[in-house]
Amino acid sequence: MTIDLVNAARRMLGPVGVSLPVSFTSTPSATAQRDAGRRLEQAGYRALWTNEVIGKDAFAHLSVLLAATERLTVGTCVANIWARPPQTAHGAAAYLAQAYPDRFVLGLGVGYPQQAESVGRPFGSPLATMRDYITGMDAETSPPAPDSSYPRILAANGPNMLALAGEISDGALPAGLPPEHTARARKTLGPDKLLVVGLSAVIDDDLDRARDTARQVFATWSARPPFRTTIAEFGYETTEDATPDDHVVDALVAHGTPDSIAGKIREHLAAGADHVTLLQPIGTEFASGIDGYVNIAPALSGVERR
Repeated sequence: MTIDLVNAARRMLGPVGVSLPVSFTSTPSATAQRDAGRRLEQAGYRALWTNEVIGKDAFAHLSVLLAATERLTVGTCVANIWARPPQTAHGAAAYLAQAYPDRFVLGLGVGYPQQAESVGRPFGSPLATMRDYITGMDAETSPPAPDSSYPRILAANGPNMLALAGEISDGALPAGLPPEHTARARKTLGPDKLLVVGLSAVIDDDLDRARDTARQVFATWSARPPFRTTIAEFGYETTEDATPDDHVVDALVAHGTPDSIAGKIREHLAAGADHVTLLQPIGTEFASGIDGYVNIAPALSGVERR
């Protein structure tokens, strides 16, 4: 965990990336994934992220994307700690870093109690669980993992997990939150840590329709009590069943035209983010989601960190 590693990550990621559309009902074929990676690289994106749940291996997924592209940096947004032991996670990450130098970032998340239960493990305290996992990643194995470095960042929305990320990892990956949270995350982490922000995005030139979809995205996030607690700290009061005001939706979800989405990205970069990755609504059809990213790429090409 060095500033050199963080600065290298900042260079390779650039200011803007995209996360592959997520579905919990089907997985696009490897051929479709390869084609998507190539299209996004050709469109000018420098970074591509993928999620992970129990039953979907992010490392196998990213190995396909790395092999299919030439320069694209890939990352886990995020790898689920219940999917594998910590030593195995480090071994897989180091192997990808060895095979594709400066093209891999490991994002880790503690997930949810039901995911721990699905593999017969106790969830425990999220902070203690994550600390133990990071410590376990560096335990000796036989044979040892490749001697290859890579950035490790933690999914962290709440202040305690953000503080832990600053203490034991190379940075943090908060998601779904307003620029004010990004500013607080940067203050918590300090200047020498990597701050990747996941920004919910609805790509649609019809503003009314885009805002309606953005409202649905917000409703998915606000169904989680910790999320409501976090946004309330910044003056965005809501309840699980309430219809959010337009100003709340506008603050938390990028939506509308490519220029509107670029503007929201700039807000997070100005607040201290090193890199912003776009998150399309869960259930977005894969092919149309990739088309959307390609279509807005020209509008994002001039976005820069401040």
